[in-house]
Amino acid sequence: MFIHLIFDIAAALCAGGMTFLVYRWRLRAAGDRIEGLGLSYAVALVAGAASGGFAFGTLNLWLSGIDAVGRSILGALAGAIIAVEIYKRLCAVRGSTGLLFVPAFATSVGIGRIGCFLSGIEDQTYGIASGLSWAHDFGDGILRHPVQLYEAVAMGAFLLMALVLLGRRNPLFMRNGFYLMTGWYAGQRFVWEFLKPYGTVLGPFNIFHFICAGLLVYAVVMIQRTEREHSHS
Repeated sequence: MFIHLIFDIAAALCAGGMTFLVYRWRLRAAGDRIEGLGLSYAVALVAGAASGGFAFGTLNLWLSGIDAVGRSILGALAGAIIAVEIYKRLCAVRGSTGLLFVPAFATSVGIGRIGCFLSGIEDQTYGIASGLSWAHDFGDGILRHPVQLYEAVAMGAFLLMALVLLGRRNPLFMRNGFYLMTGWYAGQRFVWEFLKPYGTVLGPFNIFHFICAGLLVYAVVMIQRTEREHSHS
C-alpha cells in the first residue's frame, strides 16, 4: 500500500497546485466567493466528503463480502455535495460554489487511479476477468480490466476540456462547470462499475451504480435550474 500512499500524496499536491493555478488564471471570483462563505463552508465540505467517502466505501466492501474499512472518491463526492447543498440551503446561498474545485478533482482522480492500478490486488479497485489484449494481472494470476486506467483517462480528458473552456471563459462552463464535472464523473463511473466484481444490490447494479445515478440526476437538475435562472436574469 506504500505505492498507493505515494500517489495519494502526489494527487493531493497536484490538486492543490492546480487549484492555485486556475485561481490565479481564471477563477479569482470563484475563489473569493468561497473565502467569503467562511469556515463553516469548509467544515461542511470536508465533513461531508470524509463521511461519504468512508461510509460508502466501507458499505461497498461489506456488500462484497469483505470485512474492512474502505474509502471511495465517489462516496466522498456525493457526501460533499449533500453537505454543501444543506449548508447552502440553511445559509440562503444561491448558485454553484464548486467551479474552483473542478480542475483539482479531475487531477486528483486521474493521478490517484494510477496509484490504485499500481497497488495491485490488495487495493480492491481492480476489474473483472477479461480476454482483451490490454487486460492486466494484478497479482492473482487472472487477467482483468484495468478499470483504474479507464477512469484516469476519462478524467484526464475532462481536465483538458475543462482547461480549454476555462481559457475561453465559456459562459455555460463558467456557470455549470461543477455540475458538468459531476455528471461526467458519475456517467463514466456508472459504465466502469459493470466491469468490477463488487457485490450487487439489485440485478447487476452495485451500490455505486445508484450513487452515480443520483449524481447524474443532480447534475441535470442543477444545470437546468441554473440556465433557467440565467435566462430570466
